[in-house]
Amino acid sequence: MSVASLETTDSHVLDNPAWAALTGPHAHFAQRVGRAARYPRDVAPFHAVTDEDDPCAWADLATLVGPGGSAAVRGVSEPPNGWELVRSGQGVQLVDTGLRAETDSEAVRLGPADVPEILDLVARTRPGPYLPRTVELGTYLGIRHRGRLIAMAGERLHPPGWTEISAVCTDPDHRGRGLATRLVRAVAAGIKQRGEQPFLHAAATNTGAIQLYESLGFTLRCRTVFSLVRNTGATAAVEETV
Repeated sequence: MSVASLETTDSHVLDNPAWAALTGPHAHFAQRVGRAARYPRDVAPFHAVTDEDDPCAWADLATLVGPGGSAAVRGVSEPPNGWELVRSGQGVQLVDTGLRAETDSEAVRLGPADVPEILDLVARTRPGPYLPRTVELGTYLGIRHRGRLIAMAGERLHPPGWTEISAVCTDPDHRGRGLATRLVRAVAAGIKQRGEQPFLHAAATNTGAIQLYESLGFTLRCRTVFSLVRNTGATAAVEETV
């Protein structure tokens, strides 16, 4: 896999995009304790702390998730004392540096009434986590064939000035027709119309998707790790000694 890299100096909010979103445009979703925040469980699985090196932030996260609770965090490969790593995977973050954004006459806006169909498509294609209220995070567009939803893409994390394109998926029986490309461009058109810039994440092992995104005009900004960590109950003691 050939991945061009981009050195950025003005995109610092993307270093901690979930926190930037939950304390910015998505603040109305935030469940927050001090220096930790998360989305409601039926909206998105993501948690964030202000600084992964701050023991007080981890203490707040422990309060937020409770004893034995789990948190899905980005950029954490070695959790601090009081937490255990459940699983992790390598990922990449890409930003738009040349994407052609354009509307699509066949793309329709998806809403709460479409959630059963969306979840069915997600179960068949596995583009990443998608929950019953994820559709509320932003604009989701779909393409139908004979009334059946066969492809979709939409907006997820929303740090100030940026919007993540996510849930890009196509029914296996309809791949190879450029539907994902059309939907990414259509979602990007709405993002750019607001004066914002598209970005996205992908698993580092998903080389096919990364190559597609590069061909569309995305460039690697950074490599990262996505982890699920569990509160083992000792973090509260850290908070008391800080």
